[in-house]
Amino acid sequence: MSDQITGGCLCGKIRYSVNQPLQSIIACHCINCQRSSGSGAMHNAVAPTSAVTITAGQLKVFADTAASGNTLNRYFCGDCGSPIYSQRATMPEVMVIKVGTLDDSNAMKLVMNIWTKSARPWMYIDPASACYPENRPPKT
Repeated sequence: MSDQITGGCLCGKIRYSVNQPLQSIIACHCINCQRSSGSGAMHNAVAPTSAVTITAGQLKVFADTAASGNTLNRYFCGDCGSPIYSQRATMPEVMVIKVGTLDDSNAMKLVMNIWTKSARPWMYIDPASACYPENRPPKT
């Protein structure tokens, strides 16, 4: 992928750009991500907030209480409902971009699955990826 990555919502009213490479995908299988995505998992890429620019539209936000107990702000298009990114209330310097909204994610690879203890039994989890029953452990 090039250094300039773009994405947006289903209806096209929300557009954004990321000025750094995104290569790794983390799938979250928590119940709230399943409900928010309408699927078996939410596929995410982590980026510093400073690398992301909303170039069109106004996002709405829903303050969710995550399974971890943290407040997770979920940003989405108010017209079509597409989830765009989320942020922990305690970590505004980090954005968790929803990979399905990227214009081109072909060079990315799923490397981790979190909250696998609540994964749907029909959801395939690649055994070659790192798997954690809850959140991933803190970086050391």
